[in-house]
Amino acid sequence: MADKKKRRRADSDSDSASQPFKNLLKSDAQILQILKSVTSSSSSSTSKPLTLADLALSSTCREVSDLSLSSVQSTIESLVLQLTHQILSGQGFSFTVPSRSSSNQLYVPELDRIVLKDKSTVRPFSHISSVRKTTITAKILSLVHQLCLKNIHVTKRDLFYTDVKLFQDQVQSDAVLDDVSCILGCTRSSLNVIAAEKGVVVGRLIFSDNGDMIDCTKMGMGGKAIPPNIDRVGDMQSDALFILLVEKDAAYIRLAEDRFYNRFPCIIVTAKGQPDVATRLFLKKMKMELKLPVLALVDSDPYGLKILSVYGCGSKNMSYDSANLTTPDIKWLGIRPSDLDKYKIPEQCRLPMTEQDIKTGKDLLEEDFVKKNPGWVEELNLMVKTKQKAEIQALSSFGFQYLSEVYLPLKLQQQDWL
Repeated sequence: MADKKKRRRADSDSDSASQPFKNLLKSDAQILQILKSVTSSSSSSTSKPLTLADLALSSTCREVSDLSLSSVQSTIESLVLQLTHQILSGQGFSFTVPSRSSSNQLYVPELDRIVLKDKSTVRPFSHISSVRKTTITAKILSLVHQLCLKNIHVTKRDLFYTDVKLFQDQVQSDAVLDDVSCILGCTRSSLNVIAAEKGVVVGRLIFSDNGDMIDCTKMGMGGKAIPPNIDRVGDMQSDALFILLVEKDAAYIRLAEDRFYNRFPCIIVTAKGQPDVATRLFLKKMKMELKLPVLALVDSDPYGLKILSVYGCGSKNMSYDSANLTTPDIKWLGIRPSDLDKYKIPEQCRLPMTEQDIKTGKDLLEEDFVKKNPGWVEELNLMVKTKQKAEIQALSSFGFQYLSEVYLPLKLQQQDWL
């Protein structure tokens, strides 16, 4: 009997050594109680979100809105009529395009997102430096007009393949597509041009996709692909306590296979790296309709924080549509630079930052959306000072399930997020 007790004690000691800090975990019931209080305070907030119209900004800013297909069609036709008058009056053929350059971006602290100011540039057909881009702009407008007439959706790749010789590279047709959204004053989804499915969701969420009810607890380890057209999504229902936003596919698979969402009721979503428009729209819709806190799990490197900031504050490339694409008040759960020592991540699992990494980190420290959060500044300074980074998978050095069994539960228990 004494030998059995010794063996059990030895097994327990071995478990604690291989999975550091597991002994600090409270029972799941106690952690759930903590989460319920957090969710309750998050859902009880009834204040109406601020908009640009509510603020008296010194700079004039522009934002796009969702337009119906008939509105997009009539706006294109009005624009073409205006261009025709220009040509007939001898003024030539040119587009006035809102500038999406860095100098025309503005971070608005009250909204905690990046918006587009009102500077525009002229894109004339008669100038050798802009003739090709003007032609591409006219081509994209023509294609979008066709989509309006036929009431169909196409992918950005489909659009590119309508004239490969003109576009040359999909990056160019994609960029002009964003310009066209700005010119017409509508969201990109209003143009009926979508990106291929990329993001996935799993966990305690039921929603309708084009009339079909989807239960994300029954989607297997792979989860449900996030619909590229947000208009198809509706009737969201959930008993989750929070939304877990995951940067990497590998971490997502680990959590999905471990059914982490059943132990701690949550919705797990990932865009498998760089955030795509569909995932950003879907996350925003979940946050606004379900009134749940969003916790982000990203790599401990400058690019992880950049990805988090795109979800929260918007990207400079699509600042014209930040009102629709940004999710307010996302919390940085991990992996944070301070976690490397706090959780005793082995040195062999840490990576040295490259010169480009360090430069990116320092550039982030100059961004207004980072300066607004003292916790982010402290973590970024630590990262740049130690010149060390780590991926979420570094936690696997303590066991493949350490992420779901110890790290995340302890983070949730301690409400350790920024």
